[in-house]
Amino acid sequence: MRKLVWVVAALALAGCGEGKRVDAPKPKTVAVEAPATVSGPQWDVEVRGETPQAVSDLSGWLIEHAFVANVIRDADGKTRILLGPFSSRTEAEAKQADVNAALVKAKKQNIETLVIERAFAQ
Repeated sequence: MRKLVWVVAALALAGCGEGKRVDAPKPKTVAVEAPATVSGPQWDVEVRGETPQAVSDLSGWLIEHAFVANVIRDADGKTRILLGPFSSRTEAEAKQADVNAALVKAKKQNIETLVIERAFAQ
């Protein structure tokens, strides 16, 4: 009797949805605008430690505190942590003040921030 119940259940489940076609939802296409061409200089905030510190530690701390950090390697092999780009120097200086306030609040020492002009060849 138990085998008969299993056979009936298997056949019932096998027949479920028979003849029905289920299509996966199609992703909606979103029009994405091309980035605007840069007409003037752009600015970044460079964050670096005075003492040797792992780049991952400092960039991880920045991400944990809601600062989007970009880790880049220069042509000379130096690794830099940048926040930005910003379209004006005043924007970059405002972000620098935010980062400095977060560093003071977290009692992080020997870390400096600099506002630098972005080179176009990055």
